[in-house]
Amino acid sequence: MSPGSVALVPGAGVRLRNRDTEYLFRQDSDFYYLTGFSEPDAVLVLAPGRAHGEVILFCREREARAELYDGERLGPERAVARLKVDDAFPINDLDDILPGMLEGCDRIYMTLGEYQEFDSRVLHWVNAIRAREAGGARSPGEFVALKHLLHEQRLFKSAAELRLMREAARITTGAHLRAMRACMPGMTELALEAELLHEFLVNGARAPAYPSIVGSGANGCVLHYVANNGVLRDGDLVLIDAGCEYEHYASDVTRTFPVNGRFTAPQQALYEVVLEANRLAIASCRPGAHFMVPHETALRVMVEGLLHLGLLTGSFEEVLANGAFRRFCPHNSSHWLGSDVHDVGDYRVGGAWRELEPGMVLTIEPGIYVPPGAADVAPRWRGVGIRIEDDVVITRSGGETLTDDAPKSVADVTRAMKKPRRARAA
Repeated sequence: MSPGSVALVPGAGVRLRNRDTEYLFRQDSDFYYLTGFSEPDAVLVLAPGRAHGEVILFCREREARAELYDGERLGPERAVARLKVDDAFPINDLDDILPGMLEGCDRIYMTLGEYQEFDSRVLHWVNAIRAREAGGARSPGEFVALKHLLHEQRLFKSAAELRLMREAARITTGAHLRAMRACMPGMTELALEAELLHEFLVNGARAPAYPSIVGSGANGCVLHYVANNGVLRDGDLVLIDAGCEYEHYASDVTRTFPVNGRFTAPQQALYEVVLEANRLAIASCRPGAHFMVPHETALRVMVEGLLHLGLLTGSFEEVLANGAFRRFCPHNSSHWLGSDVHDVGDYRVGGAWRELEPGMVLTIEPGIYVPPGAADVAPRWRGVGIRIEDDVVITRSGGETLTDDAPKSVADVTRAMKKPRRARAA
């Protein structure tokens, strides 16, 4: 931040699920990254050079009746010691205190457009200062996007962050293994999702990082399928895309496996193509490679495999040029991962794909999906959706796969599903 500036970072508020029932509160990722504070209705102010302290928190005061219903609050009095901020004030005093901090500063760093009510309050304060300029008041002359600076920091994970991401990955891989062991024909997709949630919660992950996808049969061809209301049928595959959030850090893992524990020959042939795409894409994750190298690697494997199996026709170059592969491979193979499951950070720098560097974490998730209504495709391929996704941290020597313990080879999946299973409830 440049001298004579102030940064404003609002925290998240409570949101209603219905009438007076609230969603489980989850703090804004930027705010939590800078504070570690997980209560709603708070604002962080960074004021370089401020004599009375550069890091200021506004938060809710302690109040006996509110704490009786919702639990203990930190309160401004304890925030300085607990959070290591320089100063703290009640959030109800924001209108009285913050305009004075803004008066006389040259620029305000903040991310506009995410919290419109807070944006309106800031503009109101600035306009009130401008109205007094004839009397000598000096208003901020510039708004600067905070997210570019802050998100560039968040893109590179510290050792402490990576410890949390490894734990999120450990819990998530255990959940996928549990789902494989529990899976059997006749179960509902929802029951299989329950196995995932059980493993998350008993291991200290309060919630999934995103709505879990449990798509069996043709449902596995719907990329963001979350209804999870189908019945697992003997002979079908089931695609599970699920990850927990542990201490505000996400895991994101997909595994695809046969409901009855045995791949059919066509299923295995297509699965092996995606598996090889996943394996080689992970191997291509190394410092200096640009962001799209893993996807380009995976895409080459999948196109060659689809040509070999007869789902695509023509030459490799023709298929790439005319985009025919997009019918079966519609999405990219990677995104950043961190506090947000689709984490922040620029994918391009100066118009070019940015190079991978140590500390970055990305997913590798190639997938092939054959629509159930593809009349020009042999019936044995129709309605088969396969995605295999892992989480990879870039190191100085290459890539470390955080989610290797979730079975994905045909042999490992088959072995995992042969382990003793619990009897189904009546």
